[in-house]
Amino acid sequence: MKATISKPHTFVPSQAEKIAAVALLISIPLFAVSSWLAPFPLLLFLLLCIIAPFCPQWGFFLPIISKSVTGSKGVALTFDDGPSPITTPIILNLLKRYNYKATFFVIGQKAEKHPNLIADIIADGHTIGNHSWQHDNLLMLRSSRRLRKDIKKTQATLETCGVHPLVFRPPVGITNSRVKAVLQEEQLLAVTFSCRAFDHGNRKISNLAARITSKLKPGDIILLHDSRPETEEATQEWNKEINILFATLQKEGPEVLPLELLIGSDVSKFRLDLTESLKSLITPDSTDSS
Repeated sequence: MKATISKPHTFVPSQAEKIAAVALLISIPLFAVSSWLAPFPLLLFLLLCIIAPFCPQWGFFLPIISKSVTGSKGVALTFDDGPSPITTPIILNLLKRYNYKATFFVIGQKAEKHPNLIADIIADGHTIGNHSWQHDNLLMLRSSRRLRKDIKKTQATLETCGVHPLVFRPPVGITNSRVKAVLQEEQLLAVTFSCRAFDHGNRKISNLAARITSKLKPGDIILLHDSRPETEEATQEWNKEINILFATLQKEGPEVLPLELLIGSDVSKFRLDLTESLKSLITPDSTDSS
């Protein structure tokens, strides 16, 4: 895959910053009218700060892309929480069968353990995003120092695998006011999703394909998972459901497109020399102990 160069992402004042300024400007004259009315705009702002982190599509603290911004009517496939020696090869085989390109938002700790799978993903023409070091669901409640260390460590690990991600997906889609500065330092674009099956990390497999297609709209970014189901039987059912989903998309649409065509920006850059070296030196894993 030919490496491409993205323009640096431009970060503009967030909705939170704008609303905070407006709330303050309203509160000051209100204080002159009534001291008990003055705090209300600020209290409303604080309420929004509590609610916003749990809304993956709401760019309250920072710019977030959750669906097509280019006008494209296609949809993009994204897989979170990998790589996994159990599920990644299955996904890659299905993607190859249907000639689809996807983006894998990988966990740094797993990438470090299975660099051969990262090389396989790249070799098949797919892109890779940063999904944090170990998928700490409470990562956005940690300190700025902890948040910065987590994202940078994942970036550094993926660099050793031959890929430089340009997009970041926070665990569980949760954001906060501190992550914007970290992403700006790393020139990472926050990309979430607009369509998901609520499969709880492949723990709820039944009718997964139908749960996606029943609400899928043109321009959606689809969230799926690259993680091992709880049992072998569940893994087989999951394989079947992903196959049904891909077949339905191919037959009925919308067209499946690479994520970069929806977000209008490169998703990752590659060092092909290092990727090929990894593929030739590393023996594929046979089990998933993560």
